[in-house]
Amino acid sequence: MSGSWPEPGSGTLVTRRVHRLRALADRYPAAADGAFALLVLLSGVPHLLREPPKQPLVGWGLQIALLVPLIWRRRAPFAAFGVVAALALVQWLGGVLLSTGDVAVLIALYSVAAHSTLRRLIVSAGVVELGVAMATVQWAPRGHLLKVFVLLSGMTTAAAVIGLNMRTRRAYMASLEDRAARLEKERDQQAQIVAAQERARIARDVHDIVTHSLSVMVALTDGAAYTLPTAPDQAADAVSKASQIGRQAIAEMQRVLDVLRRDTSLAAGSRRPQPGLSQLDALLTEVRAAGLPVEFVTTGRPPAMTSGAELAVYRLVQEALTNVRKHTPPGTRAKVRLACTTANIEVEVTDDGRPPAGAASEERRTGHGIAGMRERVAVYGGMMQAGPLPGGGWRVYARFEPSQPESTR
Repeated sequence: MSGSWPEPGSGTLVTRRVHRLRALADRYPAAADGAFALLVLLSGVPHLLREPPKQPLVGWGLQIALLVPLIWRRRAPFAAFGVVAALALVQWLGGVLLSTGDVAVLIALYSVAAHSTLRRLIVSAGVVELGVAMATVQWAPRGHLLKVFVLLSGMTTAAAVIGLNMRTRRAYMASLEDRAARLEKERDQQAQIVAAQERARIARDVHDIVTHSLSVMVALTDGAAYTLPTAPDQAADAVSKASQIGRQAIAEMQRVLDVLRRDTSLAAGSRRPQPGLSQLDALLTEVRAAGLPVEFVTTGRPPAMTSGAELAVYRLVQEALTNVRKHTPPGTRAKVRLACTTANIEVEVTDDGRPPAGAASEERRTGHGIAGMRERVAVYGGMMQAGPLPGGGWRVYARFEPSQPESTR
């Protein structure tokens, strides 16, 4: 009769129309309940025309009066039930038998069960049972008192139980909506945490690169100062190299400052040089030793790349192969492809494995590891795609121009 209904994701035309009507009823409860009361009134007209009451004016008046309070059955269910019960008592005292009026009592009881408290439901059910006993004594045929009483009591119980079920269902749906909202909020918070952790990781990597660059610049400038009086050409070459390295370090810092939204402390970690393209062979050797056959294909010569860009390529390949090992069954084969031009580099990692747990495993492969890859590629203004292949397997693809600082584009 009433309650909150979820929007359908799909279904027949009739189902969609039913859901739209329910949505309108929830949005305009008074209008919906008024239309419902009118429908109940019209359904009782044929009975009154076939068997008109002895006092037509009283009968029709009670018929209408019993149904009018149902307009407020959701906004004030207990008050509406009280008015209906009082009018039913007037009907009993006047000896006017109205089947539609009895239906109004059951609807009012249902409304109390669905929209009011349990204590009020108990009181209302007790009042209805008293009315059932009184109506049975007055109108039931002799010899059938017990049957009529049991029938009417069953209808009373059914109305109360259906109302309780609707209230339970509405509470359950509200709890599901609240849980979904909380899970969505937690997911967003977790994504922010992951992004912040990855930014801190990027900051640590670039910190090592910049520290190395500064140390080289110091060595070059010291050498230039030492050789300037005797070998000015060598000194000029050393200064030029120091200038180039300094520009690369500045570009790295600009990229990081664009990504990091707030200061991130640089945790103490490894101070050895970070891996790059030259370490990919060693990485693939480790992956093959772990039991994953990997084919490595390169085309073209890598463009002029900073150490940070090489690190981003290395980490992307590393994370993609880690996901292959984690989410595919034994026997899976992977392929790493680097397509290089003078201006950009494309990185593609594919595999032919099918996840052992179906679609759920495919969803797990788009978790935090993919978010970390996107963060690294975003530092260099690139684009990245990750998703399943049509014939089975998975593909990670990234393309960026590592030779140009993002701030100059």
